[in-house]
Amino acid sequence: MKAMQVNEAGQRPVIIAAELQKPEPGSGEMLIHVHAAGVTPTELIWYPTTHTKSGTARLRAVPGHEFSGVIAAIGKDVHDFKVGDQVYGMNDWFANGATAEFCITVPQNIARKPASLSHEAAASVPIGALTSWQGLIDRAKLAPGERILIHGGAGAVGLYAVQLAHTLGSRVVTTVSSQDIDFVKRLGADEAIDHKVSRFEEQVRDVDVVFDAVGGDTLERSWGVLRPGGRMITIAADGEGTTDQRVKDAFFIVEPNQAQLIEIAKRLDAGHLRAFVKTTVPLREASAAYSGALTQKSGYGKIVVAVSA
Repeated sequence: MKAMQVNEAGQRPVIIAAELQKPEPGSGEMLIHVHAAGVTPTELIWYPTTHTKSGTARLRAVPGHEFSGVIAAIGKDVHDFKVGDQVYGMNDWFANGATAEFCITVPQNIARKPASLSHEAAASVPIGALTSWQGLIDRAKLAPGERILIHGGAGAVGLYAVQLAHTLGSRVVTTVSSQDIDFVKRLGADEAIDHKVSRFEEQVRDVDVVFDAVGGDTLERSWGVLRPGGRMITIAADGEGTTDQRVKDAFFIVEPNQAQLIEIAKRLDAGHLRAFVKTTVPLREASAAYSGALTQKSGYGKIVVAVSA
């Protein structure tokens, strides 16, 4: 099969075209004929891309852990899906990704594709929507009427956080660039702060929840805007390397979750959530999508690799 692999040559990792043997599903596994895969450029330098779960060096990983496609084969002990089902999902970070014609997955990582979305649109959803769901619902337990500050509301994760917080009945404040203010307000933000013009801590006080997708100085300045007992959630901190217990408690990494993918698909089909694709590229141009070499600079959502029609 055609695939893209991480090549460690040079000063920073790039991905290169490769011909790999098509995998076969084992017991409890399924083979997915990948139609589209979402792009997360920073994935190339993440620990699971360069190391195995045991800590040994990992070479030539296939990137792209969110995907949409069709079940091509099923191993033993898979009961809830059948060959031909259209599905979308997210694989474990240590697994080979979906920037390839086929990938292996397990039932708990996927759900049936939202009927209203193309494969390209569906492939852009899992990481951003699951991150927002797990951050806002599982961890923050965001409630109707609460006030939330979302940093990076126009980003690939933030745009789902804004939509989800709005549908939960919360009052949504978000930090964005000036050109993104109208966009996030259409998504449901009640207030948008231009982070290049204003310091958010001078505009916002006593929020119930901060959802941080930016990190760094933005995260550090955010502690002071929480009300007593408020909750901090961050996906942009060095939660595993820091000695700050507050950051350790606030940080999390998204995980695959079938039940949540099912609920997200329902909300997408009902029009309560919207998916956004910045641009779509063919498999042969995936390296440019990961390196930032694409000329596409406007638009929202993720870059998506269209693997097969």
